[in-house]
Amino acid sequence: MTYQEALTILYDRLPAYHRIGKAAYKANLDNTLAMDEYFGHPHRHFKTVHIAGTNGKGSVSHLTASILQEAGLKTGLYTSPHLRDFRERIRINGNMIPEDNVAEFVEQHAEIMERLQPSFFELTMAMAFDYFAREGVDVAVVETGMGGRLDSTNIITPEVSVITNIGHDHMEFLGDTLQAVAMEKAGIIKEKVPVIIGETQPETEEVFKNRSAAAGSDICFADKMFKCSLGPLNTATCLRTFSVTNINTGKIIAGEMPLGGTYQKKNLQTVTALFDILKAKYALSDCHLLGGIRNVTGNTGFSGRWQIL
Repeated sequence: MTYQEALTILYDRLPAYHRIGKAAYKANLDNTLAMDEYFGHPHRHFKTVHIAGTNGKGSVSHLTASILQEAGLKTGLYTSPHLRDFRERIRINGNMIPEDNVAEFVEQHAEIMERLQPSFFELTMAMAFDYFAREGVDVAVVETGMGGRLDSTNIITPEVSVITNIGHDHMEFLGDTLQAVAMEKAGIIKEKVPVIIGETQPETEEVFKNRSAAAGSDICFADKMFKCSLGPLNTATCLRTFSVTNINTGKIIAGEMPLGGTYQKKNLQTVTALFDILKAKYALSDCHLLGGIRNVTGNTGFSGRWQIL
C-alpha cells in the first residue's frame, strides 16, 4: 500500500467530522478502548501532558513540546487538524511520522478497522500512540480533538492536565452553555493530577474548582499567577519580544517569540504555569523555557498562526 492509498482510506472510508459532520461523532469511548487493548495499551509506555480548551490549545501544545525538546527529551506531539499534510498531526521532535509508517499502519490493521469501523480521529490517535510507543518517546504532548470527557485522547493519565479556556465550542455535542462545555472539558481532569486553567471565567471557574476538588487534584489559574506583555512583531526577524511576570514573586522572564496574534499573551501565561509544574519533573531551566518559545516553529513545525511568509 502506498501513502496516497492509505490517505484515501483515512479520508474517504472512515467517518470524519470534517466530511460528514455530526454522524462521525461517537458519544462514548468504546472504540477507543477496544483499539487501545488491540494495540497493547501503547500510551502506558510514555508520559503525557494533556491539553484541552476552546482556543489556544494548539499553540500551548506546540510551545510545550518545543520546551521539552530544548531540554533534550524525545518528545511526541499529537495535534489536530493539519494545515497541509496529514502527517503534521503526529510528530516526534518536530519530525512528521514517515509516509511509510502511515501506509504500513493502515495496511497491517485493516482487519480491526473493518471490524470496529473507527472514526478518522479514533484511528489517527491509535496510530499516534502506537508510533510514539514504538519509537520510545520520553513524553508526548497530546491535544484533545473535541471536548474532553468523551474525547478519544482521554484514556491517558497525564503528568499535567491543561484547559486553556472555554467558549461556545461544538455546542451541538458539548452543550449550549459555557458551564456545560466546561463540564465536558473538565472530563480530562484525573485523580491527583495537577490541573492548569489558562483563563479565569466567571461562568466556568466553579466547574473546574469542583471537578478538581472531587478528583483530589491541585488546580491553578494561569492568569492569576502570571501577567504577560508583548512587543510588536518585527517583520524583518519575524520575532517579537515578550515578558512574563510572576504576580506573587515579581520575577520577570523576558525573551522573543515568532508567533503573531495578541492572544498569545494568554497562551504564554498558560505555558509558563505549565512550565512551573514540569520543571521539577524534567529538570527544566529558564533557558529551556525561553529557547522553546523562541524556537517553536523550528522545533515543532508550527505554522499558520499570523505567520509571515
